[in-house]
Amino acid sequence: MPPIINAQKISKAFGAQPLFQDLSFTVSEGSRIGLIGPNGSGKSTLLRILSGTEEPDSGNIAIRKRLRLSCVEQDSHFKAGETVRSVIEWAIESSANIDSEHDSHFRETLGRAGFEDLEAKASALSGGWQKRLAIVEALVQAPDVLLLDEPTNHLDLAGIEWLEALLEGAAFASIVVSHDRYFLENVATEMAELSRVYPDGLLRVSGNYSAFLEKKEEFLHAQSKRQEALENLVHSEIEWLRRGAKARTRKSKARIDKAGELIGELADLNARTRSGTAQIDFSATDRKTKRLIELENVTCEIGGRTLFEQLNFIITAGMRVGLVGPNGSGKTSLLRLLRAEWIPTRGEIRRADWLRIVYFDQSRQLDLNMTLRRALAPDGDSVVYQDRVIHVASWAAKFLFTGEQLSQPVERLSGGERARVLIAQLMLQPADVLLLDEPTNDLDIPTLEILEESLLEFRGSLVLVTHDRYMLDRVSNIVLGLDGQGGAESFADYPQWESWQAEGKLEVKPSGRSTPLAQKFTDFPLPQKKKLSYLEAREYAGIEQRIADAEQVLESKRTELDNPAIVSDASRLVAAHAEVEAAQKNLDTLYARWAELEDKAGDLSRSHSR
Repeated sequence: MPPIINAQKISKAFGAQPLFQDLSFTVSEGSRIGLIGPNGSGKSTLLRILSGTEEPDSGNIAIRKRLRLSCVEQDSHFKAGETVRSVIEWAIESSANIDSEHDSHFRETLGRAGFEDLEAKASALSGGWQKRLAIVEALVQAPDVLLLDEPTNHLDLAGIEWLEALLEGAAFASIVVSHDRYFLENVATEMAELSRVYPDGLLRVSGNYSAFLEKKEEFLHAQSKRQEALENLVHSEIEWLRRGAKARTRKSKARIDKAGELIGELADLNARTRSGTAQIDFSATDRKTKRLIELENVTCEIGGRTLFEQLNFIITAGMRVGLVGPNGSGKTSLLRLLRAEWIPTRGEIRRADWLRIVYFDQSRQLDLNMTLRRALAPDGDSVVYQDRVIHVASWAAKFLFTGEQLSQPVERLSGGERARVLIAQLMLQPADVLLLDEPTNDLDIPTLEILEESLLEFRGSLVLVTHDRYMLDRVSNIVLGLDGQGGAESFADYPQWESWQAEGKLEVKPSGRSTPLAQKFTDFPLPQKKKLSYLEAREYAGIEQRIADAEQVLESKRTELDNPAIVSDASRLVAAHAEVEAAQKNLDTLYARWAELEDKAGDLSRSHSR
């Protein structure tokens, strides 16, 4: 079947630096393509080119006639005075070839999105609900292809799950730029990475994110082997040339030409594979205090609405708290209470003496007219980091900025680059407690992985608000969940929080009054989260093989007990019995875990059958 979008040999550059060159990209009916790549590789630009809102510098794009395209940008903006109803009605009316059946279907989609008050001002909605509205606005136009640029930014976890379910059941094709690894794992049927490390500027793989990682590793391993072989060949050819090779014979001339080709290929490989990673390392103080912040019966009310009440919680040294909850449940408000920016409506917050708190604000307030040099080093041409003086150029290089960028205004930086500037500013401040409010927005996946490692190595305490479920899984050692209705609950880990959600104890309700017209939409609840988390699903897929292996180990240990040499040696016999008991205990643990996962999977299949 021919592609519905076919971009061939397209190139785009801003200034002297090309984003991509001679790039080819196709979209077929029903495909769900996850698009990733380093910050600045051109992902958003490629989406705009495919949507027709931006022209490539060169190349051709063929789009099937009468193809309907909808695009949701990273940042959602609505005009003053627009309501949820007016936004959706205008989108429906402006769409061509929308029949009554489509109209009904996509009004149902609005209900599934969870909107109750259709008269609410669109510009007054929270960032997460504005993002939902922008997605619904695109959906009601009945697209054949939906383009989504970082759609999980600002969405809460329930909103991400809603979007996952929507895309998984959609008939249209979609291209999703995202750094959310769980989201890509659950949604994508194809993965594509834009990066100069690939010969064609793009690596595309059928399958989800896990399949992509396997193929990427195979490709980079093969490329590394080719690079190593080329280096040896080039070394030999250079030695031959140094011995005074002359191009007097046809054979000698051909070898000289071949040597030139090899040297050029190696130079190209070296240029493509030369990549850096951001060096993120937060500085902790040497504080020995164990109890850093204590919340006793804390209640927070805003505008007559109770966000949470009677909250009792203690942040101790080394604690890594994952703070989760639906949009509007009070996560950012709690961070402001912790840093003493606000005072609680009721209750008491006690902080250790001289406590140093460093805060990452999700609004990312940077002076856009300031140069990158001043943003990174406000007091001169150097910074003091961990008692060492570092020149601003070296400090910038740690965050993958070049010397040429230092004179550029912050306004010209991408969202991910601005996030790296803020992280650089935080790293200069020694902290007892880090408060991070959505630090992952706009960061590419390699930078996310570096950030995760840094947070795991940070010796202080931290409170992390993020929609990135993978990061929550890795980093947090306790989860504090706000239910959006005044309640709060703590959990040992993120999977426990997911189970609590799946049991229906967490409901998502946007702010505002429910109107009679909106009432008909409330019959379509948000999809329930799968009871198996991503990590559990991976574990479930391989647990039967692990059980089979454990049974073989147990059988071999039991066989050893019949060995006469062991039976006649008391010390070896005791050790062999201990090994059998350990093998049996491991097998019993695996069987118990298998039964637990099987029960969850069974609940999921039964809910689907209903």
